Amino acid sequence: MTTYTRKLADTARKEFDKFHLLRAQEEPLASQVEEYWKGIASFPGVGTPWSGVFISWCVKQAGAVKSEFVFAAAHARFVFAAISNAVNGIGVFHGHDVATYAPKVGDILQNNRAGSRFDFQYAKTHDAYLSHSAIVIEVGTDDKGGYLRTIGGNESHSVGMKEVRLDKHGRVKNPSGLYISIIETLK
Repeated sequence: MTTYTRKLADTARKEFDKFHLLRAQEEPLASQVEEYWKGIASFPGVGTPWSGVFISWCVKQAGAVKSEFVFAAAHARFVFAAISNAVNGIGVFHGHDVATYAPKVGDILQNNRAGSRFDFQYAKTHDAYLSHSAIVIEVGTDDKGGYLRTIGGNESHSVGMKEVRLDKHGRVKNPSGLYISIIETLK
């Protein structure tokens, strides 16, 4: 774990600790959602999906800059850029197929949303499609095997935490095709 990845995970965890009991239209989370939008795009209101700007805000707060990460409201945009970085062997954010990469703290896990069925090959060639992502804040093992925990924005209209099970190689279990990619954080 690097200083940056620890700071990214800590930034997400602090937002979860402050806001997970609130919904986006409730203060002080409503004002914080507007803060997430600042520097990414103009604030369209709390009714607009804000999960991508949450990730972008956390990545920026942890110390990444525009030349390193594509700050965007749409997850597909920064995932596409990270996959391109990996293909070209450049940059500090590299997108990988969930089937081949074991995530670590500070990585970003992308998944389908709204019944979509996009896969890594689609993500590699498109920068506009419905998806979601969350920051990996913990990777561990319990009596059921390996797991990771993520924190994301606009999960049930709040800052949410999820647990994702891992296979024996530390990769995300993905039998239903929910997960698309993982952005590895090399910073």
